[in-house]
Amino acid sequence: MYVQAVDAPQRKPVTVPGLRVMKARGEKIVALTCYDASFAAHLEAAGVDIALVGDSLGMVVQGRTSTLPVTLDEMVYHSALVARGLTATLLIADLPFMSYRDAGYALSSSARLMAEGNAAMVKLEGGADWVCEVIAALTARDVPVCAHLGLTPQSVHKLGGYRMQGKSQDAAAHLQAQARAVVEAGAELLVLESVPHALAAQMAREIAIPVIGIGAGAGCDGQVLVLYDMLGITPGRRPKFSRDFLQGRESIPAAIAAYAGDVRAGAFPASENILG
Repeated sequence: MYVQAVDAPQRKPVTVPGLRVMKARGEKIVALTCYDASFAAHLEAAGVDIALVGDSLGMVVQGRTSTLPVTLDEMVYHSALVARGLTATLLIADLPFMSYRDAGYALSSSARLMAEGNAAMVKLEGGADWVCEVIAALTARDVPVCAHLGLTPQSVHKLGGYRMQGKSQDAAAHLQAQARAVVEAGAELLVLESVPHALAAQMAREIAIPVIGIGAGAGCDGQVLVLYDMLGITPGRRPKFSRDFLQGRESIPAAIAAYAGDVRAGAFPASENILG
């Protein structure tokens, strides 16, 4: 049974090519993570452009200490739930840890996320040569890919924690080279996480595909937050780059609508949400 969007006006479906049109027009892209049909319906009603079924569900829904234990079965399950609450919002689903370790695994995993989970696009982390080979294999078979650079949570142990990336001149140049590589491989969208705002803005200007920031400042083509963070219901300390949009508002739908409005108006992220 499908959950219908709550009081949602009729609007055209957001498409992968349409995101590039939005970038060209200077229209900010609004994205939020989502993990179930009920929240998805509220994202739809607020006119959110992208619902991202992130493997962040491992931490905010399952209570784990990282995203690494999340399985492909769980991602397919949650993607299918979210799809039932959407009509126009674009659905992107994460490929979980080790589910895209080579082109064959990536194709099989993506087929499940799209056929069973009803995702329109898959997201994977990193910009190494092997990741670009995977992106090329997927896009050659008409699987739209969102790349993810900067802080890549599936690499938390290699990175030594959840730390800002691209701070040094060499690290910034490396990130820029990776961004060019994933675009050349065929990625249609890029998420930049925990990257200095000046660097993120420069990367958004330099590459043709839309750049969605999380902890990457206001110069990106759009913003994404973890839904639980922007509602102020994540256990523990809320990330500096987020904001509690539920505070001072009477309902969750009002908070989501406020977030969407502030992103589109350029009011979020503000100076207090910028990391560096």
